[in-house]
Amino acid sequence: MRLTTKGRFAVTAMLDLAMRNGNGPVTLAGISDRQKISLSYLEQLFGKLRRRALVESVRGPGGGYCLAKDTNDISVAEIIRAVDEPIDATQCGGLGNCLDEHRCMTHELWTGLNKHIYEYLEAVSLAQLVQQQRTQPDEKVSIMKDKRVASSAAA
Repeated sequence: MRLTTKGRFAVTAMLDLAMRNGNGPVTLAGISDRQKISLSYLEQLFGKLRRRALVESVRGPGGGYCLAKDTNDISVAEIIRAVDEPIDATQCGGLGNCLDEHRCMTHELWTGLNKHIYEYLEAVSLAQLVQQQRTQPDEKVSIMKDKRVASSAAA
């Protein structure tokens, strides 16, 4: 299975937002600073998250984003799906045309893995991730870094 930075960053940004839930709108610039994710990338992700009704935008001074649902009602799988991140370990996108329009010998193996991964991510709520972060000492919490920013600046 391949989970790209799109899915990882979306979950990280939603967790950052959820950690501040109830304290008013959170700016993408704030999430960008805390998590070291490019602001323009966050804008793209939050556009998709908003269209899937996971976040709401608040305009004007003091604006930003708020969760559109309770953290117990948002699963990690839902966040990943919202940003168009496939949860798929097959080489064919689940179509069964892996090898010259036929299923490869290991197609069922990877399809079964997809099912288990999806069930696990569906069972993990944003509330659980918030609780997990709140019970960890601060020195154990690390931030994700958008390595594309550094590489594009060097170019």
